[in-house]
Amino acid sequence: MRGRTLSTVLVAAIAAMDGARAAAPAQTRETATARTSPSAVRPLLLERNEGELRTRRIHTDGSVPASAQFLLKVGPKNNGSQHLVAGTEVLPPGAALPKHRHLVQDEILLIQSGTAHVSLGEEERDLHAGGLVFIPAGTWISGKNIGTEPVALTFIFSAPGFEETMRCNSVPAGETPPAITPERQQACAHLGHAESAGRQDKHND
Repeated sequence: MRGRTLSTVLVAAIAAMDGARAAAPAQTRETATARTSPSAVRPLLLERNEGELRTRRIHTDGSVPASAQFLLKVGPKNNGSQHLVAGTEVLPPGAALPKHRHLVQDEILLIQSGTAHVSLGEEERDLHAGGLVFIPAGTWISGKNIGTEPVALTFIFSAPGFEETMRCNSVPAGETPPAITPERQQACAHLGHAESAGRQDKHND
């Protein structure tokens, strides 16, 4: 009798252990699925003028932003994307993108209209509508609209970050943009892991 009871207990214990082993992978899979669930990421279909429209702040040092406004379309705060940031802006004739670099993110610029002279690392050339610029992280980039029509740009970043620099340097459209000092601009740049050549030079002097 005692032998049969012991056998019954052992069989029950083994069965419980097997059940625990089977449940553990399932729980792990459920946890992993919860962490990577795409339910929080919202698919988007946007027209040209749709997105988060923002107005750039006025520079107290007299420098002029490349554009007065821009649109953020894809990002953590726009649709929950944790991998890409995208948006658009339009540079009027003569407008320039100051020399800068992104320390963490790769960037792609798509030129939708106009003609821009672009300096990228050790290279420079004129690019026209349909042109593309790939900017590896850490590469210096600057540009200027050298044509007679606006340069429409689409920018895409490989990871979030720089959109917070852009928000720091701007206000939601419809609000009056307050002035921003060079020191505050530099602090904004640090939010998005970016660096301006001009600000770097002044900082190092």
